[in-house]
Amino acid sequence: MSTHGHYLAVFLSNKASPRWQAWYAMSEQERRARDEAGLAALAAWDEAHRDVIVYEGGPLGPTKRASTAGVADVVNEMTVFVVVRAPSHEAAAKLFVGHPHCTIFPCDSVDVMPLLSGPPET
Repeated sequence: MSTHGHYLAVFLSNKASPRWQAWYAMSEQERRARDEAGLAALAAWDEAHRDVIVYEGGPLGPTKRASTAGVADVVNEMTVFVVVRAPSHEAAAKLFVGHPHCTIFPCDSVDVMPLLSGPPET
C-alpha cells in the first residue's frame, strides 16, 4: 500500500474545557437532541467524503502508556481517528474544517498528519 497522499486525522477533546463543561451542563433532553443532530451530520459528512475516506477509523478508548517506568493508565485528548486521501497536507486538513465533531459535538480540534510509511508490499 502506498501511503503517498494518505493522512491520519486525530480528533482531540479536552474533557475539562469550557465546551465540555457546557456539554455536561445540558439537560438529558438537550443532549439527546444534540446527539441526534450530530449523528445525522456525521453520516452526511461521511457520505459527502466517502471517496476520500481510506479507513473509517472510529472512537478511541482508555489509554495505557508503556514506558521505561512500566505500564500506567493515562488520560490524553485523542478521541476519534480516520485516514483520508488528499492531494496535499493542506487539502487534507481543510476536509475537517467545520466537521460535526467540532461544530455540534464538543471536540476541540483535529490534528492531521501524513502517513510516511505503511505495511510492506507483498
